[in-house]
Amino acid sequence: MFGDYSISDLGAILAMQGFAGLILFSVYVLMALGLAIIFGQMGVINMAHGEFMILGAYVTWMTSSAVQSVAPWLFPGYFFIAMMLAFVASGALGMLVEWALIRHLYKRPLDTLLATWGLSLILQQAYRSIFGAREVGVELPEWMMGSWQATDAIQIPINGMFVMGLTILITIAVFYILFWSSWGKQVRAVVQNRVMAGAVGINTEKVDRYTFALGCGIAGIAGSAFTMIGSTGPTAGQLYIVDTFLVVVFGGAASLFGTIASAFSISQTQSTLEFFLSGSMAKVITLLTIVAILMVRPQGLFALKVRK
Repeated sequence: MFGDYSISDLGAILAMQGFAGLILFSVYVLMALGLAIIFGQMGVINMAHGEFMILGAYVTWMTSSAVQSVAPWLFPGYFFIAMMLAFVASGALGMLVEWALIRHLYKRPLDTLLATWGLSLILQQAYRSIFGAREVGVELPEWMMGSWQATDAIQIPINGMFVMGLTILITIAVFYILFWSSWGKQVRAVVQNRVMAGAVGINTEKVDRYTFALGCGIAGIAGSAFTMIGSTGPTAGQLYIVDTFLVVVFGGAASLFGTIASAFSISQTQSTLEFFLSGSMAKVITLLTIVAILMVRPQGLFALKVRK
């Protein structure tokens, strides 16, 4: 016996905590994939990344309300429509921001930090003015509600399994785009040697714009997933931006595989510690552990090897 728990009860609780960690891992991965593309591939510190996520969440909420009012027969599958619209809306805004702001600040990372921090405040106020200061929630289709009874003691939320499945599909798609498509080869060529890439005919400005848009679009999909586990408000994106940067830096800024490994390590550690300690103490211990590891290995878990 461990306190008031038997060994079987403790095992079931830890299994549930582990699954809760996987849901947190899914949100971290969806957020960090977009940020890893923008920060790791382009060197841009996008402090407004959380606001692109929340734009996706608001688009999902608006799609839910519109479908219920106009075409209720579409409601069981509206979430897939909402994810596509969230990707398009966040990606389009990202393309506009890159053209109007970011393209003037390449090779000046601290300036991108300040500029995108200001952008995040502007977007938060815009959301507050358009949607109101109160948080809103999305109504899920009936098939996403409830839990799957894995064992007599373990219940797994269906919407959590959906988020994890979505994360796997998005991750595979990102790896395909960046490592097997012709456009992905252009992105990696620009990252490694911008001058040489331009010399062989690659439109580096176009690659930068589409890369930034892709990262923001993935953040929009993360916002859609976020609506299933939390309410949406103008400042909700700031709750995840620090953890997301931590995931990217800890995994290795230019390594997508490192981003995934880092997200899994941080989410599982934090979720497990929250069972034994308070949420704030779990975050503190996780942060101190990451800082200690980064002091020994500042390049992160998986550093990108570049030919010199």
